[in-house]
Amino acid sequence: MAEISLFEALRTCRTVRRLRPDPVPDELLRKILTAATWAPSGGNRQPWRFLVVRDAERKRQLRELYLPLWRTFSQAYTAHLSGLPAEARARQERMVGSADHLAEHFHEAPVIVVVCVHIPELAITDAGLDRPSVVGGASIYPAVQNLILACRAVGLGAALTTLLCQKEPEVRALLDIPVGWATCAHLALGFPEGAGHGPVRRKPVERVAFLDRWEQPLFPVS
Repeated sequence: MAEISLFEALRTCRTVRRLRPDPVPDELLRKILTAATWAPSGGNRQPWRFLVVRDAERKRQLRELYLPLWRTFSQAYTAHLSGLPAEARARQERMVGSADHLAEHFHEAPVIVVVCVHIPELAITDAGLDRPSVVGGASIYPAVQNLILACRAVGLGAALTTLLCQKEPEVRALLDIPVGWATCAHLALGFPEGAGHGPVRRKPVERVAFLDRWEQPLFPVS
């Protein structure tokens, strides 16, 4: 497969929820997981572990944990779609449909990567603020993004979910994850069914980048 540029990977790295059952070769797994380890982390502590699940029974049990969570979330999410314009509603309904497919077939993904983080090694500098802490993620989610982009580069699809983190005690018991390690992401990986990747749809940079003060545009708004 021809290599693509970093910017092309960023521009076309869609969530791929429909995956073929074909096994993922070890050499590709090594390549994408190595790319994940190149991510930055606070103090270069590299507080991550990547637990690769291939066993059919363990994947089935992960799916049994995930499916009810998704159904509850999906029902709440779709209840708010009726007020959207027709085109936007159709896009969201397609997304929900593909996510339904992932939930139903979660156990059929050739690989599920459970990303774990060692909590004591995180530099949680916002712990004292009067809001939910988010800074600790800076030492783990760059590695997750590296993994997803590496999948794009080698022709694999990836679907990230954090819903399953709600079932961390059950996942810990199923996969023998030791105390002190938290689950922070679950990724279903495999070769895309169909085209898979393509241009992403995002807000224009003119709407999200400011200069010197909030909502003063950095770039002219056309």
